Amino acid sequence: MVFGAILAGGKGSRMGNYTVPKQFLPAGGKPIIVHVIEKFLVHPEIDHIIVGVNPEWQQHMNDLIERYLPNIEKLTVVAGGTDRNSTIAGIITEIRKISGGDDDIVVTHDAVRPFVTLKMISDNIRIAREHGVCDTVIPATDTIVYSENHEYITDVPVRSNTYQGQTPQSFRIKLFEEVYGAMTEEELKIVTDACKMFMLKGYPVYLAEGHVSNFKVTYPEDYKMAQVFLGDAIGENDND
Repeated sequence: MVFGAILAGGKGSRMGNYTVPKQFLPAGGKPIIVHVIEKFLVHPEIDHIIVGVNPEWQQHMNDLIERYLPNIEKLTVVAGGTDRNSTIAGIITEIRKISGGDDDIVVTHDAVRPFVTLKMISDNIRIAREHGVCDTVIPATDTIVYSENHEYITDVPVRSNTYQGQTPQSFRIKLFEEVYGAMTEEELKIVTDACKMFMLKGYPVYLAEGHVSNFKVTYPEDYKMAQVFLGDAIGENDND
Protein backbone atom coordinates (compact mmCIF):
# COMPACT_ATOMS: atom_id res chain seq x y z
CA MET A 1 0.00 0.00 0.00
CA VAL A 2 0.96 3.64 -0.42
CA PHE A 3 0.22 6.15 2.31
CA GLY A 4 0.23 9.93 2.22
CA ALA A 5 1.53 11.58 5.39
CA ILE A 6 0.71 15.28 5.74
CA LEU A 7 2.95 16.92 8.33
CA ALA A 8 1.01 19.71 10.03
CA GLY A 9 2.60 19.95 13.46
CA GLY A 10 4.10 23.43 13.07
CA LYS A 11 2.84 26.53 14.86
CA GLY A 12 3.89 28.98 12.13
CA SER A 13 5.93 31.24 14.40
CA ARG A 14 7.66 32.94 11.45
CA MET A 15 4.40 34.08 9.90
CA GLY A 16 3.82 37.06 12.18
CA ASN A 17 0.56 38.13 13.79
CA TYR A 18 -1.81 35.42 12.61
CA THR A 19 -4.14 33.72 15.05
CA VAL A 20 -3.81 30.23 13.54
CA PRO A 21 -0.84 28.20 12.29
CA LYS A 22 -0.01 28.91 8.65
CA GLN A 23 -1.39 25.58 7.36
CA PHE A 24 -4.86 26.72 8.46
CA LEU A 25 -4.75 30.13 6.79
CA PRO A 26 -7.32 30.61 4.00
CA ALA A 27 -6.30 30.84 0.34
CA GLY A 28 -8.46 30.25 -2.70
CA GLY A 29 -11.59 29.72 -0.64
CA LYS A 30 -10.28 27.08 1.76
CA PRO A 31 -7.40 26.50 4.21
CA ILE A 32 -3.98 25.78 2.73
CA ILE A 33 -3.88 22.30 4.26
CA VAL A 34 -7.15 21.36 2.54
CA HIS A 35 -5.57 22.12 -0.84
CA VAL A 36 -2.69 19.81 0.10
CA ILE A 37 -4.94 16.96 1.22
CA GLU A 38 -7.00 17.23 -1.96
CA LYS A 39 -3.90 16.66 -4.10
CA PHE A 40 -3.28 13.38 -2.31
CA LEU A 41 -6.94 12.37 -2.38
CA VAL A 42 -7.10 12.53 -6.19
CA HIS A 43 -3.83 10.65 -6.74
CA PRO A 44 -4.73 7.14 -7.93
CA GLU A 45 -1.89 5.38 -6.07
CA ILE A 46 -2.53 6.83 -2.61
CA ASP A 47 -4.49 4.29 -0.56
CA HIS A 48 -4.83 6.24 2.68
CA ILE A 49 -3.89 9.68 4.02
CA ILE A 50 -2.88 10.45 7.58
CA VAL A 51 -2.52 14.01 8.86
CA GLY A 52 -0.20 14.55 11.83
CA VAL A 53 -1.21 17.77 13.58
CA ASN A 54 -0.19 19.61 16.73
CA PRO A 55 -2.40 18.21 19.53
CA GLU A 56 -3.58 21.73 20.38
CA TRP A 57 -5.06 22.02 16.89
CA GLN A 58 -6.28 18.47 16.38
CA GLN A 59 -9.94 19.33 16.99
CA HIS A 60 -9.64 22.29 14.64
CA MET A 61 -8.28 19.95 11.96
CA ASN A 62 -11.16 17.55 12.53
CA ASP A 63 -13.60 20.43 12.17
CA LEU A 64 -12.02 21.46 8.87
CA ILE A 65 -12.32 17.93 7.53
CA GLU A 66 -15.94 17.80 8.57
CA ARG A 67 -16.55 21.05 6.68
CA TYR A 68 -14.46 20.58 3.54
CA LEU A 69 -13.81 16.83 3.24
CA PRO A 70 -16.68 14.99 4.93
CA ASN A 71 -17.30 11.25 4.74
CA ILE A 72 -13.89 10.33 3.33
CA GLU A 73 -12.95 6.99 4.86
CA LYS A 74 -9.34 6.99 3.71
CA LEU A 75 -8.46 10.10 5.73
CA THR A 76 -7.26 9.99 9.36
CA VAL A 77 -6.03 12.68 11.76
CA VAL A 78 -3.51 11.86 14.51
CA ALA A 79 -1.66 13.91 17.10
CA GLY A 80 1.78 14.96 15.96
CA GLY A 81 4.96 14.57 17.95
CA THR A 82 7.38 17.12 19.35
CA ASP A 83 9.31 17.36 16.07
CA ARG A 84 9.10 16.31 12.43
CA ASN A 85 10.56 12.82 12.77
CA SER A 86 8.51 11.92 15.84
CA THR A 87 5.40 13.04 13.95
CA ILE A 88 6.34 10.72 11.09
CA ALA A 89 6.95 7.92 13.59
CA GLY A 90 3.49 8.48 15.07
CA ILE A 91 1.92 8.42 11.63
CA ILE A 92 3.68 5.14 10.84
CA THR A 93 2.39 3.68 14.10
CA GLU A 94 -1.10 4.53 12.85
CA ILE A 95 -0.29 3.05 9.44
CA ARG A 96 0.66 -0.25 11.10
CA LYS A 97 -2.93 -0.49 12.37
CA ILE A 98 -4.07 -0.40 8.74
CA SER A 99 -1.39 -2.45 7.00
CA GLY A 100 1.48 -4.64 8.09
CA GLY A 101 3.37 -4.63 4.81
CA ASP A 102 7.10 -3.97 5.16
CA ASP A 103 7.24 -2.81 1.54
CA ASP A 104 4.51 -0.21 2.05
CA ILE A 105 5.51 3.29 0.98
CA VAL A 106 4.86 6.52 2.87
CA VAL A 107 4.93 9.84 0.99
CA THR A 108 5.53 12.60 3.54
CA HIS A 109 4.66 16.17 2.61
CA ASP A 110 4.58 19.58 4.25
CA ALA A 111 1.10 20.87 5.02
CA VAL A 112 2.18 24.29 3.73
CA ARG A 113 3.27 23.26 0.22
CA PRO A 114 -0.08 23.45 -1.62
CA PHE A 115 1.40 23.38 -5.12
CA VAL A 116 2.78 19.85 -5.11
CA THR A 117 1.90 18.13 -8.39
CA LEU A 118 0.57 14.66 -9.07
CA LYS A 119 3.75 13.96 -11.07
CA MET A 120 5.92 14.74 -8.03
CA ILE A 121 3.88 12.31 -5.94
CA SER A 122 4.09 9.65 -8.68
CA ASP A 123 7.85 10.10 -9.03
CA ASN A 124 8.29 9.79 -5.28
CA ILE A 125 6.32 6.56 -5.17
CA ARG A 126 8.27 5.08 -8.08
CA ILE A 127 11.71 6.03 -6.73
CA ALA A 128 10.90 4.91 -3.18
CA ARG A 129 9.79 1.55 -4.54
CA GLU A 130 12.96 1.19 -6.60
CA HIS A 131 15.52 2.55 -4.14
CA GLY A 132 13.92 2.77 -0.70
CA VAL A 133 14.30 6.50 -0.01
CA CYS A 134 13.96 9.71 -2.02
CA ASP A 135 13.81 13.47 -1.56
CA THR A 136 12.23 16.06 -3.86
CA VAL A 137 14.71 18.75 -4.88
CA ILE A 138 15.30 21.56 -7.36
CA PRO A 139 18.72 22.68 -8.67
CA ALA A 140 20.15 25.68 -6.81
CA THR A 141 20.04 28.74 -9.06
CA ASP A 142 22.01 31.03 -6.76
CA THR A 143 25.53 30.46 -5.50
CA ILE A 144 25.37 28.65 -2.16
CA VAL A 145 27.80 29.77 0.53
CA TYR A 146 28.59 27.89 3.74
CA SER A 147 29.62 29.40 7.06
CA GLU A 148 30.59 27.31 10.07
CA ASN A 149 30.64 30.27 12.46
CA HIS A 150 27.89 32.39 10.88
CA GLU A 151 30.35 35.28 10.57
CA TYR A 152 32.24 34.64 7.34
CA ILE A 153 32.20 32.20 4.43
CA THR A 154 34.06 28.94 5.03
CA ASP A 155 33.12 27.16 1.80
CA VAL A 156 31.49 27.80 -1.57
CA PRO A 157 30.18 24.50 -2.99
CA VAL A 158 30.08 23.95 -6.75
CA ARG A 159 26.67 25.25 -7.71
CA SER A 160 26.00 22.52 -10.27
CA ASN A 161 26.24 19.97 -7.45
CA THR A 162 23.86 21.75 -5.09
CA TYR A 163 20.08 21.49 -4.75
CA GLN A 164 17.32 22.99 -2.65
CA GLY A 165 15.29 20.45 -0.73
CA GLN A 166 11.50 20.40 -0.91
CA THR A 167 8.93 17.74 -0.13
CA PRO A 168 7.59 15.10 -0.67
CA GLN A 169 10.15 12.89 1.01
CA SER A 170 9.26 9.24 0.60
CA PHE A 171 10.50 5.89 1.86
CA ARG A 172 9.64 2.33 2.65
CA ILE A 173 7.98 2.25 6.04
CA LYS A 174 10.14 -0.61 7.32
CA LEU A 175 13.32 1.33 6.51
CA PHE A 176 12.12 4.34 8.48
CA GLU A 177 11.33 2.14 11.48
CA GLU A 178 14.81 0.59 11.35
CA VAL A 179 16.64 3.91 10.96
CA TYR A 180 14.55 5.82 13.49
CA GLY A 181 14.97 3.02 16.02
CA ALA A 182 18.76 3.09 15.56
CA MET A 183 19.05 6.83 16.27
CA THR A 184 20.45 7.93 19.63
CA GLU A 185 18.67 10.57 21.70
CA GLU A 186 21.42 13.05 20.87
CA GLU A 187 21.11 12.36 17.15
CA LEU A 188 17.34 12.81 17.30
CA LYS A 189 17.79 16.23 18.93
CA ILE A 190 20.05 17.39 16.11
CA VAL A 191 18.63 15.68 13.03
CA THR A 192 15.23 17.14 12.20
CA ASP A 193 15.08 16.00 8.56
CA ALA A 194 14.10 12.43 7.73
CA CYS A 195 16.43 12.17 4.74
CA LYS A 196 19.39 13.39 6.79
CA MET A 197 18.59 10.61 9.24
CA PHE A 198 18.76 8.03 6.44
CA MET A 199 22.07 9.45 5.25
CA LEU A 200 23.59 9.24 8.74
CA LYS A 201 22.75 5.55 8.85
CA GLY A 202 24.29 4.85 5.45
CA TYR A 203 21.24 4.75 3.18
CA PRO A 204 21.55 6.55 -0.19
CA VAL A 205 18.78 9.10 -0.69
CA TYR A 206 17.76 9.37 -4.35
CA LEU A 207 16.59 12.58 -6.00
CA ALA A 208 13.09 13.26 -7.28
CA GLU A 209 12.46 16.28 -9.48
CA GLY A 210 10.64 19.17 -7.82
CA HIS A 211 9.67 22.56 -9.17
CA VAL A 212 10.15 26.16 -8.08
CA SER A 213 6.34 26.49 -7.82
CA ASN A 214 6.33 23.87 -5.05
CA PHE A 215 7.32 26.50 -2.50
CA LYS A 216 6.72 26.40 1.23
CA VAL A 217 4.49 28.99 2.85
CA THR A 218 6.85 30.15 5.58
CA TYR A 219 6.75 33.95 5.66
CA PRO A 220 3.96 36.50 5.02
CA GLU A 221 5.34 37.12 1.52
CA ASP A 222 4.93 33.41 0.71
CA TYR A 223 1.35 33.52 1.94
CA LYS A 224 0.52 36.48 -0.28
CA MET A 225 2.02 34.66 -3.26
CA ALA A 226 0.00 31.53 -2.49
CA GLN A 227 -3.17 33.62 -2.26
CA VAL A 228 -2.53 35.07 -5.71
CA PHE A 229 -1.74 31.65 -7.24
CA LEU A 230 -4.95 30.23 -5.77
CA GLY A 231 -7.09 33.02 -7.17
CA ASP A 232 -7.40 35.47 -4.27
CA ALA A 233 -7.09 39.18 -4.81
CA ILE A 234 -3.82 40.63 -3.51
CA GLY A 235 -4.23 41.36 0.16
CA GLU A 236 -7.41 39.33 0.60
CA ASN A 237 -7.53 37.51 3.94
CA ASP A 238 -4.46 39.48 4.99
CA ASN A 239 -4.28 40.26 8.70
CA ASP A 240 -1.52 42.86 8.38
